[in-house]
Amino acid sequence: MREEIFARGVITQEQFEKEVREKAILSQKHEGLSDPVTEEPPQQWQERLQIVRDHLTDFYFAMNLPFSRFEEIVRSVLSARRPNEDVILTFNPEMAPWDILFAQAKEYEKLPPDKKAKVKHHLQQIIVVLTRGMISDQLSFVGVARKHFDIFDLDEIHSRRIGRGKIGGKAAGMMLAYKVVKENPDVGPYVDIPDSYFLGADVFYEFLEHNRLFEFMNQKYRPYEDVLRDYPITASKFLEGKFPEEVVTGIRDLLQGLGNTPLIVRSSSLLEDNFGVSFAGKYDSFFVPNQGTLEKNLQEVLTAVKKVYASTLNPNALLYRQQMGLIDYDERMAILIQRVEGSRFKDFYFPTVAGVAFSRNPFRWTPRIRREDGFLRMVFGLGTRAVDRVANDYPRMVALSHPTLRPEATADKIRKYSQKFVDVINLKKNSFETHPLSDVLDFDYPGVEYLASVDNGDYLSPIHSLGAGVAPENMVLTFDRLLKEKRFTDLMKGILKSVERAYGRPVDMEFTLRIIPKRPHPEFRVSLLQCRPLSSREEEEISNWPTGISKKDIVFSTRGLVPHGQVKKIEYVIYVDPRKYRLAPSNEVRFEIGRLIGKLNTLMAGKTFILVGPGRWGSSNIELGVRVTYADIYNSRMLVEVAFAGNEGTPEVSFGTHFFQDLVEANIYPLALYPGENGNAFNEEFFDKSPNSLARFLPEKKEFSEFVKVIDVPKLYRGKHLEVIMNSDKEKALGFLKKYD
Repeated sequence: MREEIFARGVITQEQFEKEVREKAILSQKHEGLSDPVTEEPPQQWQERLQIVRDHLTDFYFAMNLPFSRFEEIVRSVLSARRPNEDVILTFNPEMAPWDILFAQAKEYEKLPPDKKAKVKHHLQQIIVVLTRGMISDQLSFVGVARKHFDIFDLDEIHSRRIGRGKIGGKAAGMMLAYKVVKENPDVGPYVDIPDSYFLGADVFYEFLEHNRLFEFMNQKYRPYEDVLRDYPITASKFLEGKFPEEVVTGIRDLLQGLGNTPLIVRSSSLLEDNFGVSFAGKYDSFFVPNQGTLEKNLQEVLTAVKKVYASTLNPNALLYRQQMGLIDYDERMAILIQRVEGSRFKDFYFPTVAGVAFSRNPFRWTPRIRREDGFLRMVFGLGTRAVDRVANDYPRMVALSHPTLRPEATADKIRKYSQKFVDVINLKKNSFETHPLSDVLDFDYPGVEYLASVDNGDYLSPIHSLGAGVAPENMVLTFDRLLKEKRFTDLMKGILKSVERAYGRPVDMEFTLRIIPKRPHPEFRVSLLQCRPLSSREEEEISNWPTGISKKDIVFSTRGLVPHGQVKKIEYVIYVDPRKYRLAPSNEVRFEIGRLIGKLNTLMAGKTFILVGPGRWGSSNIELGVRVTYADIYNSRMLVEVAFAGNEGTPEVSFGTHFFQDLVEANIYPLALYPGENGNAFNEEFFDKSPNSLARFLPEKKEFSEFVKVIDVPKLYRGKHLEVIMNSDKEKALGFLKKYD
């Protein structure tokens, strides 16, 4: 190494030795010696010189020559000593700097196949070490990732990272799913991911320290009610925070490179998309239209990041962590910054199709549907309407085994259960907006014939059969022609199957779709936005269908869309009367009903109870259903949505939404009842005439007894309990009173 620095003219040998002597004498002075000849034995002085000489060699070499030259020197020396052996550098990857790991792994990748095979285990170890340090240390994830990531994948992630620390679960899941799918030659060429950048998880700690916000991180150990009360103050403190200058500079440089393309700032915590818990919808994400000046766009991105950081202390997120046994985990939030997939139409920016895809169908509305072929929930425009439950609007539900088969049979129902609003980014106004479908979609939209049908009153017809000039208000989003394209449905099934096989368990993923019109068939491009192991209960064995039940013991029954499972020995039914709820004097009363449900949920911890009330529970429209969140229902075993014909309207099944994920992860069965429809029974005497025990649990809320009833089943029915049995194969569910031994 010294010969190299001398030969390259970094320093002359005379200058080098002079500096060695000067630094050796300086080291003596630091030790209290003043005369190298008289106060130190000659042998010890020579050892001192050699130590200084070696350190100085390392310094000049490292400052002036590349690491690759060091490797070449070592190889040449070892080859001369062992001419008949392959040279493999050995070091501990766990302790080595990342630049050395990347350099060494790239050298291994360049080897011819026979030599590369001999170092495969070394390469695998380096990939695992880098994956754990940069992406995720969850062993389930690492075990899958090491089979698919190569060093160039990791280097690409590393080059797109701002700050330090891991890139978080959401980013990790997206990158791994993409890599898995690209390895499948049947679907890989038609799949991509958005242009993505990562704010490392350690930046979150730097932000906390920079703004003295660590005092808020103990919120997770406070009572839920206190966290809920103080969260607005907590969030405001985060919004007042400032970022270290190097982070601001990194994001500014990123925005300069991206230009004025719409962005989304997404949460990517270390817990998100974990194997076993999905955290679906628990942390926030924000669209940034990115249409202003560089500095304005920068401030909007920084504000979005701060809002995502604040959401780590969201009361519902903390409660979810508590219920999942993760409250003691040192949660850190990474950030995923992505281009929004889509294109401009008029003044709006949005993808043609967006949605969520499941590798296993969570519900079947006919026995013909095969669960293993998967399920889609998709919308026109931004995918927010596909993953969140919104009022008076419905995505298209697709069973991939029978993609053209709908839950709805008539034109009236297809029209009713169709998407009527579109989420878009308004480029002119620099804002995220929701518009009626007719404001956005018209006959000039590329590929409109694959998305919409024409409303002819008694029937719906394809657009292509009528020619140009269809009025936007006469269009109904059916996606019928798209779903007749086998290339599209096979593509989605192939993507889902590829990832499920790699993960060894069912998955769900968020996606967007580009339709490229061509003749005779269009082409399709899918962008993967997110992928997580599917949190779902195992298929349950249920008892034989009960027979000989007295009519007076039947509490309710339904046919059609039902889950599969059984809830036994139900002690309490919490019933919100749908008719009286609709007639409540104000929305404040309705809000209080939701809060009351949350209090009962807490008081009944450890008891077996179900919730029965107006569809739709969890809706953003409080007039249609009880406004509840995960925090209000997590102790219940079942959530029954009741829709009386002609009043509230039929409740939409929640499957595919974040609300549905909450129900599944908490082992809560969702069930819809349609009193008055064929095959549906609803024992109004049980619900209306059973005495109300609400005052026993919440005496201070007895004035709400008109709206909310707590039915103590065994007390009122001579020791009988309620049992609910649901059989998705038979497409029916039954709730009945039963005496247990």
